[in-house]
Amino acid sequence: MFKNHPKGLLPAALANMGERFGFYTMMAILTLFLMSKFGLDKTNAGLIYSVFYFSIYILAFVGGLIADKTRNYKGTILVGLIVMALGYLLIAVPTPTPVRNVPLFLTVTCVGLFTIAFGNGLFKGNLQALVGQLYDNEQYAKLRDTGFQIFYMFINIGAMFAPFAAVGVRNWWLRTQGFLYNSDLSALCHQYIGGTMSPEVAQGRFSELAAEVSLGGVPADMGVFAQSYLNAFNTGFHYAFGVAIVALVFSLVVFLANKKKLPDPKVAAASRTTPSKAEIQQDAREIKQRLYALFAVFAIVIFFWFSFHQNGLTLTLFAQDYTRLEIFGMPITAEIFQSANPFCVVFLTPVIIAVFAWLRNRGKEPSTPMKIAIGMGIAAFAYVLMVFGSLGLPKLAEVQAQGGLSFAERVTPWLLVATYLILTIAELFISPLGLSFVSKVAPQKLQGLMQGCWLGATALGNGLLFIGPILYKRISISATWSIFVIVCAISMFAMLAMVKWLERVTK
Repeated sequence: MFKNHPKGLLPAALANMGERFGFYTMMAILTLFLMSKFGLDKTNAGLIYSVFYFSIYILAFVGGLIADKTRNYKGTILVGLIVMALGYLLIAVPTPTPVRNVPLFLTVTCVGLFTIAFGNGLFKGNLQALVGQLYDNEQYAKLRDTGFQIFYMFINIGAMFAPFAAVGVRNWWLRTQGFLYNSDLSALCHQYIGGTMSPEVAQGRFSELAAEVSLGGVPADMGVFAQSYLNAFNTGFHYAFGVAIVALVFSLVVFLANKKKLPDPKVAAASRTTPSKAEIQQDAREIKQRLYALFAVFAIVIFFWFSFHQNGLTLTLFAQDYTRLEIFGMPITAEIFQSANPFCVVFLTPVIIAVFAWLRNRGKEPSTPMKIAIGMGIAAFAYVLMVFGSLGLPKLAEVQAQGGLSFAERVTPWLLVATYLILTIAELFISPLGLSFVSKVAPQKLQGLMQGCWLGATALGNGLLFIGPILYKRISISATWSIFVIVCAISMFAMLAMVKWLERVTK
């Protein structure tokens, strides 16, 4: 797979894989943690999730500015890894639940999340810029798209196993405390402690579930059970966040051991006595056109990420509230569905590479802008599937009023599996090739900044994520998915309208 590629690609991919493993371990459980730890509702938890996801990517803009200004990409990446580890430490240290002082401990959690976001901003875009610089060498230039597809695949190898690590650590801790996992119990415990639970639910579903998950027998005091279960449940989440620190240590070791294999723009610039061919060609007018093209693509992909990253928010909530958590007779949890996307990325990437190579050999390979437009259409189709799969489901308020849907009332888990599969195909038409597009079109001295802007566009999409839970809570489920169909379809047509212009700019 790495044959004929620059030597720095593998260590860069491995370093990113470790960091992404830790990041997605946290993201798999973040929304559920915020609700179970602090008793937040879906809207407020979704807002924090959305702001954090926005910060993760918008701060890459700052990281790109720092690296471009100093020309010290490697040092910036190294600092980013250390800062991220400190942020994970803040949220990994267990604190008692129910939380006595919610404003204080929620603030500490948010500070930890911001620290992670800042460290990620120093790390992510600049590592991508270094990968792009590996392919500035004419020897490797033709392999740029394939190199970024391989790099992106390794990101998803880390992401593929992350939810299993998060769930495994949490469930292991629950069992050591004498409990089994149940997705509905955390919210019910908060209702019981807060005195908002109806007597019917308290004496019915809540008591039944408490008996099912208690390994030591039927609880004698439901108040004691609610507090004990919540404390064990969330301590398990804290320990799961600690997995990210271990993953970052792996990334740090790989990066330090292979720093010499990665390009150093400062050294390269100092060794040149005359401007490079690329710099001579990029006169002011061309640079302006390139920037226009980049920002046009950035604007379009905002709406893809707004739709796509619902996989960690609205689609996860749908898995928890409306989906049968069982596959082939084996119980699963809502978080596990997030493994479907990276799993599909890992196993579909070689297929997509082969298809593009086959088309390229016949002179029929679509341009990168056309691939992005096709990806938008594929994403729209994924949500069309969700629309039809959700027809007839009751609104969330009705579900909550009855204490949750029974197993028979829920939809098949294969609906989400199929949706994730289709969204993954869309992602492979947009994300890795978008990174390649940015690295090819970005002016020589703005590579870190433009990679940061690509991630900034992702941030703007993530900043809109909170709209998903609001719609999910207030309108029908099928209508919620219809909004994403419309957004992706409009983006596809906008991209199609710009394809010819973008193709001219990139030649």
